[in-house]
Amino acid sequence: MTQPAEPSWRKPFGMFLILLLIAVWAALVLLASPWIERLHPLAQAAVYLFAGIVWITPLKPLLRWMETGVWRD
Repeated sequence: MTQPAEPSWRKPFGMFLILLLIAVWAALVLLASPWIERLHPLAQAAVYLFAGIVWITPLKPLLRWMETGVWRD
């Protein structure tokens, strides 16, 4: 029989980093909101749409690291 794999610290640490990333990104958008609210409503929608999507970019390497222990393929 094979022994069960030893738990990795990467997954809990990675989850903490994801939550930290979300909190920091939300704080940055919140700090930028006084300037964003001066824009035309359609421009505001575009900025918030962009801000809502761009935070996902660093997740792929982070999730890969959590699973494999390496940042790049």
